[in-house]
Amino acid sequence: MQPRLAELIASELREQILNGVHSTGILPKQDALVATFGVSAPPLREALRILEGEGLITVRRGKAGGALIHKPDGGSVSHAVGMALQGDQIHLRDLGSSILMFEPMCALMCSSDENVRESLRPVVEQNLERTEAAIGDGPTFTHEARLFHDIVVAQTPNATTRLLVRSLVAIWSAQEETWAHEAADLGKYPTEALQKEVLGAHKKIAEKIMKSESAAAERYARSHLEASQQSMLQLFGDRVVDASSARAVRGLRDETARQSESSRLYAGVDVPITRTWVSSL
Repeated sequence: MQPRLAELIASELREQILNGVHSTGILPKQDALVATFGVSAPPLREALRILEGEGLITVRRGKAGGALIHKPDGGSVSHAVGMALQGDQIHLRDLGSSILMFEPMCALMCSSDENVRESLRPVVEQNLERTEAAIGDGPTFTHEARLFHDIVVAQTPNATTRLLVRSLVAIWSAQEETWAHEAADLGKYPTEALQKEVLGAHKKIAEKIMKSESAAAERYARSHLEASQQSMLQLFGDRVVDASSARAVRGLRDETARQSESSRLYAGVDVPITRTWVSSL
């Protein structure tokens, strides 16, 4: 069956959006698009509805209207993957095992790249200081500890690996934020002693990355993930991944913002270089 005219128009506009053709961030006015494609208004409007349903544009009405472009980012990928996992009724244990398989490779890749190591150094220092200061405050500690993982994954040199693993980590982190609050309410959040063990593991992973000990960095990262996942999985491992509830959507949005924060930190924005334990490695 031949594609409908609206689908052909949507395909062309989708390609333009993804290739960055419209640098203003807005599609041309509908009259201009009608003239460009040589079609009537109805199939063009249907094409725009297709793109809006895909989350690529938002059509604004009125005199100041137009189609505002939303290029896909890590947040949209994470949400789509999370929805697919929930739709297939995938349990947290399954998600955790995938992260255990892929995330340690990010530590290995970071340790193998000199430029990445040097850029990571001040950012990791700052994160470890904040994590240590948060010991005793369960949800805040979880937030800072998860940021350590975000920072390492966000700087993985291979772009495809980085996007895919960040998406899985974002979904897991959103679930873990929920777990942290529920566990704290139940009085089952890990003790300060266990929080200190997590901090020590992060320091060891960072040490191996900075010393370019790739195999050890991967090994320590895997061992730490296995241990850190247990507390959550013991309580909630049989739960289905949640990407649709208000809390989950908010968590994914916050996690995407946190990943953006770690990317900005990595780029050197407002990151003071201080002399801490990493400086002596």
